[in-house]
Formats: sequence, C-alpha cells, structure tokens
Amino acid sequence: MNTFIQPKNALISVFYKDGLGPIIEELSRLGVTIYSTGGTQAFIEGLGTEVKRVEDLTSYPSILGGRVKTLHPKVFGGILSRRELESDNEQLKEYDIPEFDIVIVDLYPFEETVASGADEQSIIEKIDIGGISLIRAAAKNFKDVAVISSKDDYADFHSILKENNGTTIEERRRFATKSFHISSHYDSAIFSYFDKDDTAFKFSMPNGTVLRYGENPHQKGVFYGNLDGFFDQLHGKALSYNNLLDVDAAVHIISEFEDTTFAILKHNNACGIASKNVLKDAYVAALAGDPISAFGGILVCNTELDLDTANEINSLFFEIIIAPSYQNEALEVLKSKKNRIILVQKETALPNRQFRTILNGILEQDKDVTIDRAEGMKTVTEIEPSEQQLADLEFASKVCKNTKSNAIVLVKDNQLLASGVGQTSRVDALKQAIAKAKQFDFELEGCVMASDAFFPFADCVEIAHEAGVKAVIQPGGSIKDQLSIDYCNENKIAMVTTGTRHFKH
Repeated sequence: MNTFIQPKNALISVFYKDGLGPIIEELSRLGVTIYSTGGTQAFIEGLGTEVKRVEDLTSYPSILGGRVKTLHPKVFGGILSRRELESDNEQLKEYDIPEFDIVIVDLYPFEETVASGADEQSIIEKIDIGGISLIRAAAKNFKDVAVISSKDDYADFHSILKENNGTTIEERRRFATKSFHISSHYDSAIFSYFDKDDTAFKFSMPNGTVLRYGENPHQKGVFYGNLDGFFDQLHGKALSYNNLLDVDAAVHIISEFEDTTFAILKHNNACGIASKNVLKDAYVAALAGDPISAFGGILVCNTELDLDTANEINSLFFEIIIAPSYQNEALEVLKSKKNRIILVQKETALPNRQFRTILNGILEQDKDVTIDRAEGMKTVTEIEPSEQQLADLEFASKVCKNTKSNAIVLVKDNQLLASGVGQTSRVDALKQAIAKAKQFDFELEGCVMASDAFFPFADCVEIAHEAGVKAVIQPGGSIKDQLSIDYCNENKIAMVTTGTRHFKH
C-alpha cells in the first residue's frame, strides 16, 4: 500500500472554481499533468497552466450536450487501477491509460436548483452522472487516489500540497469519507424530490457537531445541521444538547406572535410569556408568571432588545437569550456575565417536517403550523366572548399549542398566569395551573382557559368556573361536548371551539 503519494496526474472538472487557483499553482509547481474538460479546462488555461483535454485521452468528444464526457474506460481505468497489482499495471500500459493520483470533481447544484423554483427539466439536467461516478470511483480507491469533492475542501487540500508535496493514506481516507457523504446526501436529495408518495425515509444533514454529551452526561450527543444559518452567536459558551432543545422550543413559540412579546422557557415549556406595548413590560409580566422556574431559563423576544429591558433582566440568572437584534448598549450589559449565550435569530424559515425515532423505526409528520385565530373560532355558548377575551383566547391557544400535553393554560390581558404541563389527565393539568397561579398571587377572576384537546366531561369547566375562568377555548369533538357547553351556559361562561387539536407529546 502506498501510504504517501506524490501525484503525477490529476483530473479536474468542477462547477465551482472559486479557490481552485492556488491548487492549480501547487500542481504546476509539482510538475503534475492536469486533465480537464470544458469550462474548467478554459479556467486552468486562463491561469497560464497547460492542460490536457479529456477528449484527447478518450478519443471521444463531449457529446449529448455535455451529458457524456468523462464516462470512459481510459478515465475510470486510471482512477480505479490497483497500483499494487501487476495485472492492473500491465493493462494500463497496454491501453495507454495514465494513473490518476488526484481527482477534483464536484456536483451540479441539484438542491439549489430545486430551491430556486426552476422547472422540472432544468432540475433534471442538474442530476449529475459523470461527476458522481468519478467521485465514487476515486473514493473507492482512496489507497491510491486523493479525491476532492467540495469547494469547501480546496483550502485544506492546497495546504496539504504546499506543505507536504503529496498526500498520506490518512488524508486520502478522510477526503474519501467526505466524498461518500457528499454522494449519499446528493442521492438522498434527488430521491426526496421524486418520492412524492413517501415510500421510504431518506433524510440527510450535511453538517455534524459533536456535543459535550447528550441529554445526560452518560449519553453521547451530536447535532446535525447548520446553526450558523439560523443564529449568530455573539457571546457565551457552546450550546449543549439540552440548550438546543430549549432553543428550538423558544423559537417555535415566539414565531406564533406578531405583537411585542417576551417569553421565558424551562424544559421546553413556557414558564412565562406576555405581549405588551413595551418590551420591558412584556419581560416583567413574563417573569411574574413563574420567577422560580425562570432561574436558569431560556429568554426569547421578537423585537430588538433595548437597554431598559437589558438592565431589567441582567439580575436574572439565565442560560440563553434570543432576539432578532440588540441595541449596542444592551449588548454590553448582557455580556457582563461570561457564560451567557447571546443569540441573534436570523430570518430563516423553519422546516415543515419533523420526525423522531421509535422502536425500530421512525415516525414522520407535518409540523403543526395551524394557528387558532379569533376570526376562526366558533362560539358554542349563549354568551359571546368579549373582544379582550377573544384576544386572550388566541394568546392562550398559541401558548397551549407549544406546551407539553396534557396541557391547560390560563391567560389574562395577554399574559400567561399559569399552565398545567405534561399531566396524565386534563383535570390534573388544570389543578396544577390553578395551584401555580395562586402560588404567585395571580387573581384568576376573569381569566381565560385553553385546552390542547377536548373535554370528555364537564369536570374541567366546573373546576375552572370555581377558580374564576370566564372564557374557554378548546378543539371540541367529544361525544359529550354538550355537557361542558351546558355547564358554561348555566354559569355565564363563554366557550369557543376551533376544530383543531394541538397535542404535543
């Protein structure tokens, strides 16, 4: 096995040429013979470097509008030949095939073309055939061939050539691993484009970051994705597994609100949230919902964080704060604590699919993007909710939708008073919410209640009425809905239904 190889021949054919120039310079310095095609050939010649045409090697021109140009035994023979086998070497000599020690090939931008909204024929033409074959062949024979399949690796490969004049077996294996990843990701994207009937689960995420640990220290944790595309981190330590879970929950709940809103989350649930005209007031109201749980929590808002708000929250111990932007003075205040994680959320669309592992398989579903608006609510009681109650019901429904089931949420004046989270019965969730509200001295008289699912009996509205609830929002759909409706009518409580359940398990 050749552990170190100083290259003699290179095949280069790329879509992205940015950053390629320094590599060409190094190959020229090393006396490497370069073979190329089309636009890449013209680019290399433009640098003043001699290039041999693949067409001259194969004795075939590029045909079918460029669909076929490198698919030839003289190309693939030079890539796949096993240098340690005398029979392979004899055949290379017999057919005048050069050994390719370096293959630099990338792929047509299929995903980018799909994302652009291009027509189907344009998308089809971006399915790479020759490129993917060259990458796989070179990666398979990494013992003898260095394969560079992404412009992201140009700088790394250039440094290796400049410092060492060749490649080691470890380096070639690393590039091969990257190439197989690129190849499989590319095929997954193509399959997903064609698979409209969800016949198989294919999902590929190109970037993996090893975390300190998973949900607990004895568990390994990895994040696959591109956080830089979603956030700018301005301060603090690296995000942990649990941090990321909380951040995800924070981003989803704040995305539901258009008015100036501040939320505090703990263990993926809002322990406080409020909408007010002034951000500082929204924070103060959110904190009042549960100042105990707010300790070590995740803070998020949907408008620029100003100095007054920063001064107000600075005394609170919290892990992370997320905002679309920060006043410079506010940022300096928040940076006074070394380990605080400060994130700027970019305007990036959230995925509309979600999945989780179960048993020996995977569950996949569309995300719950339905928002219960006041105009879509159906009043099922004799008494109509007031304008403020409708606003509170909409607010409560948004919070309830983003709370672990079984969930009950109590709201007044666009402020979360308390919630019952993740209980095994809806009655328990309601009792938890009432007890929590009383713990923090909230007056429940005149508040509204949201439930993530229907009431199978009238017990919840009875308990809610005794606590002071005056309006209720729920999906409806129980065969015993009328029991709850009748109780509300008898006790002057407004009830609206949405027809949409918001379980979150």
